[in-house]
Amino acid sequence: MPIELTILAWAMILLMAHVFAAAHAKTRQYGAHWNMGARDESLPPLNALAGRLTRAQANFQETLPIAIVALIGVVVAGRTSDMTALGGWIWIGARIAYLPIYALGIPMVRTLIFMISLIGLGMVLWPLLGL
Repeated sequence: MPIELTILAWAMILLMAHVFAAAHAKTRQYGAHWNMGARDESLPPLNALAGRLTRAQANFQETLPIAIVALIGVVVAGRTSDMTALGGWIWIGARIAYLPIYALGIPMVRTLIFMISLIGLGMVLWPLLGL
């Protein structure tokens, strides 16, 4: 099996980690009744941690479709290589690091890690561009 698909499987585990981390922080703030309810009521703004985890989840979900297309694309096109595998690992490694860095509120490092993840994605996408 191509390593790019393994990376994609790990990305789905990371997606679940984002969802559960954000939900846990929101539940700690708003309570279990909110979590199990319809969530129709107006609530106070999220506290700092819950807000950061929610934004980290949204950021991951915004870039995940690009990674899915890139990683599956190189497999389907038969364009996998050491570069696409390395790019995939760079992307997933940076995205794993991004979550706790964002949760801790370390802004400049968070942005650097995000940029590194984009470089990894670029390494995967490059062979699909046919340049």
